[in-house]
Amino acid sequence: MKNLLFLLAFLFTYQISNAQLFSKEKVLNLENFDKKFLTWGYFLGLNNYDFNFDYNTNLSDIQTEKSVGFNVGLIGDMRINDHINIRLEPGLIVSNRTLTYNEGYFQGLTFQANDLEREVKSTYIHIPLLVKLSAKRLNNFKPFVVGGISTALNLSSNEDNPDDNSAGQFRTKKSMFFYELGLGIDFYLHWFKFTPSIRGVFALNDELVRDTDTNSPWTSNITSMKTRGVFLNFTFQ
Repeated sequence: MKNLLFLLAFLFTYQISNAQLFSKEKVLNLENFDKKFLTWGYFLGLNNYDFNFDYNTNLSDIQTEKSVGFNVGLIGDMRINDHINIRLEPGLIVSNRTLTYNEGYFQGLTFQANDLEREVKSTYIHIPLLVKLSAKRLNNFKPFVVGGISTALNLSSNEDNPDDNSAGQFRTKKSMFFYELGLGIDFYLHWFKFTPSIRGVFALNDELVRDTDTNSPWTSNITSMKTRGVFLNFTFQ
């Protein structure tokens, strides 16, 4: 799925940039747009979240079945100079993952088929603070790289639920912290600036809430469970 997202973004940006580079039309759109100290916009996009596990013992890896989620949010951009901007991008991120355990986790225990799977639904209020480093504008497009840190509040978290996996509840924490790295291209169209971008998101803290039973087959072998993912966003300013 990650490869598909990257391919779609590449084909889309290539088509537009190719037209910009080889077109005889060189009239600059929104010529003074980047001279503003503050600009605003919004973004729509897709995400593909995964988990990165570290284990205590050498059992089979827990498999993560991923699905494509969606992103929506606002953008506040502050110009530092021609090549550096500070960005705040608060948004709503929705994702869904299914964990599948190997039967080896339940060795010596009685279990049902549904004990081997746990669904993890996440709805994040995601707030990144980013530094955008841009190249020199060429005609009507400008490539950039972006990086920074972010925090997220998981509205779907069941951290405070007294029930755990023994009652079918796989629990995750409310508060998460990430670092982010990405790249994109600003396209200056006649009426607005359009920006496709790809960004990787990597959790800094463990998201797992462990079961009450220290020998729980679902959580006892997990040293850490950290979210990682990729965003494909389309920004309008």
